[in-house]
Amino acid sequence: MTHVTVTPEMSGVNLCRGAETPNIVLPAEEDLIFEEKLLHSPYDVKLWLAYLYSKKTAPVSTRLLLFERAVHVLPGSYKLWYSYLNERCTAVRPKHIASKAVDALGSVFERALVTMHKMPRIWELYLNMLAAQRVITMVRHTCDRALAALPITQHGRIWKIYLAFMRQSFVPIETTRRVYRRYIRFEPGHTEEYIEILKSRNLWDEAAKHLADVLNDDAFHSLSGKSSHQLWLELCEMLTKHAARVETINVDAIVRGGIQTFSDEAGKLWTALADFYIRRGMFDTACDIYEEAMASVVTVRDFSLIYDAYTKFEESMLSAKMRDDIHQCTEASEAKHSSNENDFLLTDIGEDLELRLARLDFLIGRRPELLSSVLLRQNPHDVIEWQKRVSIFEGNPRRQVFTFTEAVKTVDPSRALGRYHMLWIDFARFYERHGDCANARIVFKKAVNAPFFKVDDLATVWCEWAEFEIRQKDFSCALALLQRATTEPSQRLDANLDFMNHTRMLMRDRLYKSQKLWTFYCDLQESIGSFNSARACYNRMIDLHIASPQTILNFAAYLQENDRLEDSFQVYERGVSLFKFPHSREIWQTYLIQFVTRFGASKLERSRDLFEQCCTVAPPEDVKPFFIEYARMEEHFGAASRAMDIYKRACFKVPVDQKLDLYRTYISCAMRFFGPKMVRSIYDFAIAQTLPGDVIKVLCMQYAHFERKFGEIDRARALYTHACQIANPQEDAELWDEWNALEVQNGNEDTFREMLRIKRSVCASLGQVHFNTVAIDPPPEPMLIKSQVSCAVTQREEDDMTEMTKSRDGLNPANDTSSGNLKLKSYLNRLGSAKSNPDEIDIDANELCSDGGKF
Repeated sequence: MTHVTVTPEMSGVNLCRGAETPNIVLPAEEDLIFEEKLLHSPYDVKLWLAYLYSKKTAPVSTRLLLFERAVHVLPGSYKLWYSYLNERCTAVRPKHIASKAVDALGSVFERALVTMHKMPRIWELYLNMLAAQRVITMVRHTCDRALAALPITQHGRIWKIYLAFMRQSFVPIETTRRVYRRYIRFEPGHTEEYIEILKSRNLWDEAAKHLADVLNDDAFHSLSGKSSHQLWLELCEMLTKHAARVETINVDAIVRGGIQTFSDEAGKLWTALADFYIRRGMFDTACDIYEEAMASVVTVRDFSLIYDAYTKFEESMLSAKMRDDIHQCTEASEAKHSSNENDFLLTDIGEDLELRLARLDFLIGRRPELLSSVLLRQNPHDVIEWQKRVSIFEGNPRRQVFTFTEAVKTVDPSRALGRYHMLWIDFARFYERHGDCANARIVFKKAVNAPFFKVDDLATVWCEWAEFEIRQKDFSCALALLQRATTEPSQRLDANLDFMNHTRMLMRDRLYKSQKLWTFYCDLQESIGSFNSARACYNRMIDLHIASPQTILNFAAYLQENDRLEDSFQVYERGVSLFKFPHSREIWQTYLIQFVTRFGASKLERSRDLFEQCCTVAPPEDVKPFFIEYARMEEHFGAASRAMDIYKRACFKVPVDQKLDLYRTYISCAMRFFGPKMVRSIYDFAIAQTLPGDVIKVLCMQYAHFERKFGEIDRARALYTHACQIANPQEDAELWDEWNALEVQNGNEDTFREMLRIKRSVCASLGQVHFNTVAIDPPPEPMLIKSQVSCAVTQREEDDMTEMTKSRDGLNPANDTSSGNLKLKSYLNRLGSAKSNPDEIDIDANELCSDGGKF
């Protein structure tokens, strides 16, 4: 091996003169072992590293000299060069950048890069050292060399240091711009970073240009998470706030493109564009932008934003003009004294303050019209909004006519929101109010040919036209119009034509079957036409099957007014044959009442046939009043027995909820004609029927009242007994109170006890049913069961029993105390023998005796 001699000057270490120099160059005693091994293996990197590790406490100059020997022998060792450069950078960090050690470090880096030019960490150490020295040209050249030497996958590490240095404030902006332009070619996604640098340096023109390029790039993805919408708003804000510094891009085109792309922010973008021209002093252009914006936005929110900005702009212009006029008036007054009075052009200050005030007032006055235009741009088929727009121009007939004309041309009947036909009607009424009947008729003529979506709308227009002619006292013209509207089209439809083909017919071809139109035609014929024409009109309406039950009633009433009673009955017959229940209910009621009133007993059989026919076709829920009228007719003109049969038939047919009222009417009729015997049979028949419990209880109570009036106490008691079997004492207290009052007034001890026994048994049965249905409840205690079952023995019953015993004592004075005590004792003995039943209720002696133990 060739021996290499490394001098201290090669290492860049300044050695002091004297005795210390040999100590740095010559190895120490403990280093001889490493020196000996290095003589045999000079290319062993681990040996050099071990040698350096053993010298970690040695002076810096010794270690640096040893590093120089190592990298001289092994110039391609990354570990040695990196450790060497790292240690030298640490050593020179506290030194001044103009010192020789710093320059020597640069030379060492250059020597290292001869072999280490592919190592990015070496370049990073070198660039960080140069950046700390703030040598701009050196840093730029070194970064360029690093980018040229390293593969492209490692460029990001160099650019990070490069850009961080270029963002420093001492770096000239032109250098920074050139570097960043190169960088965004390498990484286009970092354009936002460059834009922020430009904004911080107030280079608004170039920042706006790059931001516009970003927005035009569909593949761009913001690294900061901003959406295209946010970038557009940022660009617009930049353009408008710094309008004087943006010159290279077309601001108007960019903002208008944003308005088309982001329609939800149209108001904000329009105001930004107007603000751009305001900042440039182009006030008339800004006004044009505001006007264009209000004529194009489609939401109320955007309109409010633009209108408020426009108003504030006009107010600010007015305020500024007032201040300028005050100043100019002062100067003009001074110039007037100093110049000739004929120099008008020289002293004219061009006052347009009144013009500014008029523009502001005009803008404020137009707000309802502009807002209406916005709403109509949202939905041009909104009939209600068109009607509101017409009312806005109240007092301006020309604008109202123009609005009506635009409305009827714009609105599509199939998409109209509101009543489309009312536009035509209001249009004609507008001319009528202004006395222009000729134009009103022209409007009606166009209206009846309009493409209406519903037949009813077209019929309404025809009716309104006829009413207009009536208001003009032209009755013959009104009749002619309705006759023309109700005339069947010449091309008749096939009877087998399906519904879909029928709906495809034009509205005017289906108009002749409009019920509204025919009803109005019939009313007009009744008022100003002849009897025959009105009759023919009604008959034609029935033949077309468009008559309603009310039409039948009106036709019959009209015939009766003209003394055509039989004809009216024929109309009723046609009506009941056309309509079924419930639509024919009113026709039957009117028909039967008028027929019975007119003929009475003279045509009794015909009346009976009519009632039988009606009661046969009527459903159960509607048949009750017809049965009652049938029976009343028999009561007045026929036989009472037939009336009873009719009531009995009705009781079978009517629904359950109407049976009770029907039985009351049935019983009152029977009492009036046949007496109590028939009434009892009706009650017995009713109670024997399968009826709800509530109906049975009411019938039993009424039957019992009936028997009590005739003194039949036993029959009344039997009825109460039957009814109370299904009556809960807690819910049907009225029934039990009536039975209790009956026993107190007319009963005895045995009957009262029987009532209490039945009451206890009913309570026990209801309590048992409740216990069985609520099986999830825990079993109640015996005392609780006893208290629940004891609901039959109330304090009122105790008082009633006492009152009854007192009355009995008054009626039987022979009864003494001993006999009463014997009876009480025997009763208590029977009560004691019944204790085996757990459900039995204990009856205290107070329930049975009072007044000193007397029974």
